[in-house]
Amino acid sequence: MAGKSATVTVNDKSVELPVRSGSIGPEVVDIGTLYKQTGQFTYDPGFTSTASCESKITYIDGDEGILLHRGFPIEQLAEQGDFLEVCYLLLYGELPTKTQKIDFDHRVTHHTMVHEQMSRFFTGFRRDAHPMAVMCGCVGALSAFYHDSTDITDPHQRMVASLRMIAKMPTLAAMAYKYHIGQPFVYPKNDLDYASNFLHMCFAVPCEEYKVNPVLARAMDRIFILHADHEQNASTSTVRLAGSSGANPFACIAAGIACLWGPAHGGANEAALNMLAEIGTVDRIPEYVAKAKDKNDPFRLMGFGHRVYKNYDPRAKIMQKTTHEVLAELGHKDDPLLQVAMELERIALTDPYFIEKKLYPNIDFYSGITLKALGFPTTMFTVLFALARTVGWIAQWNEMIEDPEQRIGRPRQLYVGEPKRDYVPVSKR
Repeated sequence: MAGKSATVTVNDKSVELPVRSGSIGPEVVDIGTLYKQTGQFTYDPGFTSTASCESKITYIDGDEGILLHRGFPIEQLAEQGDFLEVCYLLLYGELPTKTQKIDFDHRVTHHTMVHEQMSRFFTGFRRDAHPMAVMCGCVGALSAFYHDSTDITDPHQRMVASLRMIAKMPTLAAMAYKYHIGQPFVYPKNDLDYASNFLHMCFAVPCEEYKVNPVLARAMDRIFILHADHEQNASTSTVRLAGSSGANPFACIAAGIACLWGPAHGGANEAALNMLAEIGTVDRIPEYVAKAKDKNDPFRLMGFGHRVYKNYDPRAKIMQKTTHEVLAELGHKDDPLLQVAMELERIALTDPYFIEKKLYPNIDFYSGITLKALGFPTTMFTVLFALARTVGWIAQWNEMIEDPEQRIGRPRQLYVGEPKRDYVPVSKR
């Protein structure tokens, strides 16, 4: 039986294009031969209707509010697993056995130190440099130190590079934070778990003992899980596009970090926190809700709605619970920002305007409050996002390298500039 096909008619010429099916989700029309058959391209700004690759890693159903990693719901992974277990799943395709997890945790833990010369890179930045600027430079510089894991044709070197990236990103992020606030770097400790080690590197100082609060460490671990991968978003597509040229993995991840830095992508939780601070108190909420509903008012409610999720963001439900746990643990249960956030959430879930437009609270709405409570300045929020998303980027990069259909990315364009014209000497212009 022949497979499905779609008929496209261009200038009275009809062509048959194959329709491909995934394991779940909508089918896609394969337009790979459209130009060859018709001499015409498709036009899709932002590639929002275009599947750029096949992938087995992450599935999102935005209408139903579903997020699966290798088939496992994000809710189950965040509630029952830990971040390194999710890293293993994204990299290898299956959850680890107990023995595999012990081995994987050990390998990551013993890759957490960075070359001592890396510390000199930091002194080259101005003391008031944005931590994301520092991360872009330092992650790209890793390729100058680890020549033994840049051959992308060698599966072993690819996996070593993957482990190094996952292991060293918290160390570099903590170093960026310490440099930002003018404190000495704190080395990683191999007896701590991934999240606890990161918090220790960020908040310990050499002059006194620092004990990691397990409730806060668990919250940090959950934040990492919730940001680990999110299908073919802007930064992941950037990593894949950079990798399609054969660039080394460290350079590809640096490209992803640069893309994530944009306020429309990774800076959303910072924007949500700034908005809550601007509102200030619960009694001012009606004024801002009215502004949000007014088409002529430039004010926008940040942290509501999502480009992909047209239902409640499944990550937001877990993040909401985590936010409450952190604030209760730290004695911030009556935090005015949380009160504003909870009232805004209530309105968003009951007000016909929000329901009709499906403006549900998203993960950024809660994560900004949580990170602030943990002690991070807003300049570090996107760095933490990059730290967590590194495993998703590297898993997607590995998948792309192994894809037999992979070719260098080369989008086409609709040219709207001047047609051909002749050069006129300057004396005659």
